Amino acid sequence: MNRQSLSAVGLFAIVALLLGSRSARADVMLPSILSSEMVLQQGMDVPVWGWADAGEKVTVSFAGQTKSTEAGDDGKWLVKLDKLTANAKGATLTIKGNNTIKLTDVLVGEVWICSGQSNMEWSVTRSANPKEETAAANHPKIRLFNVPGHETSPTELEKLKRISSWTTCSPKSVAGFSAVGYYFGRALQKKLDVPIGLVGSNWGGTKIEPWTTLDGFNSVPELKQLAERSKKQAETNAKVGGGSPSAICNAMVLPLAPYAMRGAIWYQGESNGGEGMSYYHKKKGLVNGWRKLFNEDLGFYWVQLANFRAANDKPEGGDGWARIREAQRHAAKDIPHAGMAVIIDIGEARDIHPKNKQDVGKRLANYALHQTYKLKDVVPAGPLYTGHKVEGNKIRLSFDYVGGGLMVGKKQGLKPTEQDKEGKLARFAIAGEDKVWHWANAEIDGDTVIVSSDQVAKPVAVRYAYSMNPAGANLYNKEGMPASPFRTDEW
Repeated sequence: MNRQSLSAVGLFAIVALLLGSRSARADVMLPSILSSEMVLQQGMDVPVWGWADAGEKVTVSFAGQTKSTEAGDDGKWLVKLDKLTANAKGATLTIKGNNTIKLTDVLVGEVWICSGQSNMEWSVTRSANPKEETAAANHPKIRLFNVPGHETSPTELEKLKRISSWTTCSPKSVAGFSAVGYYFGRALQKKLDVPIGLVGSNWGGTKIEPWTTLDGFNSVPELKQLAERSKKQAETNAKVGGGSPSAICNAMVLPLAPYAMRGAIWYQGESNGGEGMSYYHKKKGLVNGWRKLFNEDLGFYWVQLANFRAANDKPEGGDGWARIREAQRHAAKDIPHAGMAVIIDIGEARDIHPKNKQDVGKRLANYALHQTYKLKDVVPAGPLYTGHKVEGNKIRLSFDYVGGGLMVGKKQGLKPTEQDKEGKLARFAIAGEDKVWHWANAEIDGDTVIVSSDQVAKPVAVRYAYSMNPAGANLYNKEGMPASPFRTDEW
């Protein structure tokens, strides 16, 4: 073969290579969160997005709808399906561009993200009754998506660093999934009777800061320094770790957006356990940031930290996690469409990872059912302190979520809470103007509690269960849910 022929062959090969590369680039690509077996959110516009060649036409078809768009100069494209109706019968979602992608067995229902540190990451197989719970986890209407690994990034990522996909809930798929998330979703599915999609994104031992977006930090003036750190990391592409502001969110939450979701559940705080109201501000930043990502009315429900370590028998309390629980309570009161599951009765003094995740999931679901889904027959929580009044040498306490009435309760393991008819309320403390605390007598009077002590003639303040491990705290409503720790003072 002469040189001219070789040149022609070479030129042909180069052209073919270029055409092949162009063809490869032209294929439509999707984020991992869009896959077969997924659940799409009912009742709101549903974004479907991905990447293609600039200017490439992309058509999305599902449930009788067809939406088309063109990829932008950066190759990104997005369409929004109109509001969908819940459907437990699997259907096919088709995306067509240069290539055609068919996502099969797609359901429509309710989608929630389940996030936090190790107590949210804690799997079904490591929690109470693992064999029985795993074996019974055949729920074709529940679908699971687990963000794989533990990843960080100084900048906002569009794609997960590791590939994942949706799976149908089964004994095999549920084994390594968040136990709290699964029990939450199972309770929703049973009550609502629609498909449930659960997205797990968790990392044990992490603080709240790396889970918060830059926008979230910017939305709260008290978080200005964290916002500046997050912004600087992105601008300089700095090396980040699991404790860096926004770093986990950038890699493990942002790539999921703008997937349509109804709400979020959150179990985290142990790693911020020494904080007080600073955590309140950080909670606001977290919620604000995630609502901007997914849904401006994203329901947001979290777990107040459990009882842990040896009991403190000093009436003033204030040790360990007492202050962060207070911050969690105030955040639940002040943030719209938010709430808190109280679990000071199901923790374990010697284990920071209590095994009873069933009750945690159920209590979170109660809040969602009542507040997000407007089921008024569901009492969302145990008694929450709302106010007090001094009456002579006594203080009368008022509560929200009294439900069927207040009671002295006793909770053992996974069994329902029982009324202790012979028991007396415990863990109430009272103080006068001298700010000296004394253990108090407390009695239920209708929907209120009256607190007093022979040692305090003119009381001004009350504390309840305000310690790291308030062992013996036993104020419940008759629905079997415990009262949150609280204090009426700001000393």
